[in-house]
Amino acid sequence: MPELPAVPAGPTARPLRADDAAAVAELLVAAEPGDDTGEYAETEDVAEEWAGWNLDLARDGVAVQGADGALAGYATVSARDTVGESFRIALDGRVHPAHRGRGIGGALLDWQLARGAEVHAERHPEAPATLVVGVLGTQPDLERLVAARGLTAERWYRSMERPLADLPAAGPVDGVALVPFTWDRDDDVRRAHNASFTQHHGSSQVEQGFWRSLFTGQRSFRPDLSVLAVADGAVQGYVLAYVYESDTRAKGYAEVVLGQIGVLPAARGRGVASAMIARALRVGADAGCARAALDVDSDNVTGALRLYEGLGFRSVRTRVSWSLSLPPVRAD
Repeated sequence: MPELPAVPAGPTARPLRADDAAAVAELLVAAEPGDDTGEYAETEDVAEEWAGWNLDLARDGVAVQGADGALAGYATVSARDTVGESFRIALDGRVHPAHRGRGIGGALLDWQLARGAEVHAERHPEAPATLVVGVLGTQPDLERLVAARGLTAERWYRSMERPLADLPAAGPVDGVALVPFTWDRDDDVRRAHNASFTQHHGSSQVEQGFWRSLFTGQRSFRPDLSVLAVADGAVQGYVLAYVYESDTRAKGYAEVVLGQIGVLPAARGRGVASAMIARALRVGADAGCARAALDVDSDNVTGALRLYEGLGFRSVRTRVSWSLSLPPVRAD
């Protein structure tokens, strides 16, 4: 593990601990008015995310405490077990609004870049690696920071929403049945997901452990609001739905998030995706949700952005993936 970041005088840095989850949630909520992520994490959400990524907090996380002992900032480094075109390593974190502009963010980012290089060497030294930071359109200071450290803008994403009114009709697709998610098909859906995203930017195979911890094993996962497209007994497509209770409490209404949407390549071009999404919107509305949301890669190879716009979704925020490429680690 690299040395702890050299933060400016006053605050102190230490390894992140599991009992920091509550303070991290409070920091994220404090930063939300300016950062506008659309998310309102609570303690359980933060803890679940750390567990889902199998973070070794003592090595993969840093906390910065202010002179008053309150959390001034934090950073994490996480990655899946599998490798696609490269081994992608996510650098995440935030600085409390009251402590911004003092050099804490730069110190945390320097630590993340060093720890990311270590994770690369420890886990997949044979492969090229990509260190990735997501930057919202509301975070110009972070954009300047990552650019100054040599990262480059790699990919543009949109968060899209629509009200659950005036819903599109779920038209029939010959030979395809739209059915709710059931647990006996969980691994079939995982395999369909892997097959559906083979050609997508930054994708890698999702193994069973990560599938359950990051997708269908989440507290927010709603199998009753999820939709599968099945033909001849096999999963051809899927829409996995989530409702985040912490967001519901903060916003005052329930929002169904369509977290993963995919169709097998051989089943594309027949209206399967639009039929599944239309059914998911109707099911969400019937369950009392007021809005629906999803994220999309603006350059998605399947033309998903046009599909979502045609189904009434509109962009509400943008995020840019900034990255730094590392070559394979070679022994002396």
